[in-house]
Amino acid sequence: MMKFPQSELLKSLPKQFFASLVKKAGLYIEQGYDVINLGQGNPDQPTPQHIVAKVQEAAANPVNHKYSPFQGFPFLKQAAAHFYLREYGVSINPDKEVAILFGGKAGLVEIPQCLLNPGDTILVPDPGYPDYWSGVALAGAEMTTMPFTEENQFLPDYDKLSPEILAKAKLMFLNYPNNPTGAQATPEFFEETVKLANEHNICVVHDFAYGAIGFDGLKPPSFLQAKGAKEIGIEIYTLSKAYNMAGWRVGFAVGNESVIAALELLQDHLYVSLFGAIQEAAAEALTGPQECVKELNALYERRRNVFIGGLRDLGWNVTAPQGSFFAWLKVPEGFTSVDFSDLLLEKAHIIVAPGIGFGTSGEGYVRVGLLTNEDRLVEAVRRIGRLDLFKR
Repeated sequence: MMKFPQSELLKSLPKQFFASLVKKAGLYIEQGYDVINLGQGNPDQPTPQHIVAKVQEAAANPVNHKYSPFQGFPFLKQAAAHFYLREYGVSINPDKEVAILFGGKAGLVEIPQCLLNPGDTILVPDPGYPDYWSGVALAGAEMTTMPFTEENQFLPDYDKLSPEILAKAKLMFLNYPNNPTGAQATPEFFEETVKLANEHNICVVHDFAYGAIGFDGLKPPSFLQAKGAKEIGIEIYTLSKAYNMAGWRVGFAVGNESVIAALELLQDHLYVSLFGAIQEAAAEALTGPQECVKELNALYERRRNVFIGGLRDLGWNVTAPQGSFFAWLKVPEGFTSVDFSDLLLEKAHIIVAPGIGFGTSGEGYVRVGLLTNEDRLVEAVRRIGRLDLFKR
């Protein structure tokens, strides 16, 4: 069979760091070991029943068996605007300030292609969600990382960005609550970000994937709540986390009119919008009963408390996340993030994600997903304790 070479564009894409992790884990599972998977970011709870009932009803409607409008049904855009007004007090024009997305990831990968030319500079979090890098590569853009440190609450220190970089930067990615660190942003930080973006003509893209998950009574703020934020950027929201709809692939972008128009123009050439029944279910999620969101948040907070409390009892000095469903744990002295991840897999049969996979500043940490039940988290703590790495 003839082999056809891949394009230079495909060759330029970043390597999937976590593919090797999945492969390693698979070997242990094949050998019959009881592996506890804390390395994933895949919600483990079912989609709430009222949302499932809506898609079942809508799937029987012949209207949804035809092509959807290219830019999505107006009712879903109106639902997104209703959601932002109810949750954050932010007014959104559904006709001009909302773009329907095939999940949040699609928008994050598309946006550099919409706004950047080859060689343009984009500022990205380090550590951060690796798929940001994919969009940068597809646009042929240049990436400058913003190191996040525990000392600075995993927020970028804008004073450490050189004037030359700020003059060149055209786009900035932010993400709070943060993957992988679990940190939250403050309204003051978002105000500072708007000021910086205005001064340097930078478009800000805030990835609000974990916006529904905040702990200790702290509701994560929306970037668009900051005065002037809509003038200089957008926020991307996904239904994957808040409503356990990861497999449904639905999200939306809200904010700056020109950026929304660019997103919709690119998507006009790629898709014929989402299946109408999915759009109806998404609108039901955003405008229907929200008790399921509160219950899910409480579930993740209980899991966090059980897991972090157990690790601290072992003598491991770890920081509790403020939001998201991830914990960001500093590895014991003498280990790299990969070494420690390998040790946990080989000796305790626990999968965690090495911090280096999220960027250079992720070295020295591992990411844990709180996406299994409390009994399994307690068992994971017990197995880590048996390694005798910490002094109580």
